[in-house]
Amino acid sequence: MKSKRARNYEAYEDEEAKDSYYDKVYDADRPEIFLKSTGRRNIGPQQPVYLRNDSKWQIPEPELGLVLNRQGEIVGYTVGNDMSSRDIEGENPLYLPQAKIWKHSCSFGPSIRLSETVENPYDLMITCKIIRNGTTVFEESASTSQLKRKYTELVEYLMRDNELFDGTVLFTGTCIIPDNDFTLEKGDLIEITIPEVGTLSNPVKELAVPNKITIS
Repeated sequence: MKSKRARNYEAYEDEEAKDSYYDKVYDADRPEIFLKSTGRRNIGPQQPVYLRNDSKWQIPEPELGLVLNRQGEIVGYTVGNDMSSRDIEGENPLYLPQAKIWKHSCSFGPSIRLSETVENPYDLMITCKIIRNGTTVFEESASTSQLKRKYTELVEYLMRDNELFDGTVLFTGTCIIPDNDFTLEKGDLIEITIPEVGTLSNPVKELAVPNKITIS
């Protein structure tokens, strides 16, 4: 399976990403950090993640989530799913917010493991499985030992000229990405497992198209 270059992980080389914005941020001092979701857009285990209606290439991005307090201390770890519309993201880097933020595009859980109980947070295995009509159509694993950037580095940049709130969740990136010809479909089931935390399971549904507003 061809792996794509992940911005926060030591990942396999991707010819398509060479000399792109993604390639540049991979080797830059400043990491990629963006707002993924607000509280009302987040969902938990067993709740459906939605597919964007204006995207034809959508995937989950399994990630370790850092649970922070307002001082930027890592108080816990959780399992995260950063849904992504790759065709929108690839069309123009300025479209990244639209490729990342929509209703039910972010899930985490099923629990928060207190950081003091985790012996080595850089030795956690993440597995993503996608089940379609009872058959596993995708399964891949990666370890947080492959992370290129340290958690403290990501938190430090997040805190620069910024205010954190108790319970802020910072996703740390992924290096589990399906092949380019794979996209999620209605009815799929996404299971993301970190054994020390649990399994985050979300069914996939289509997002109902809202009634268009006519401005006169």
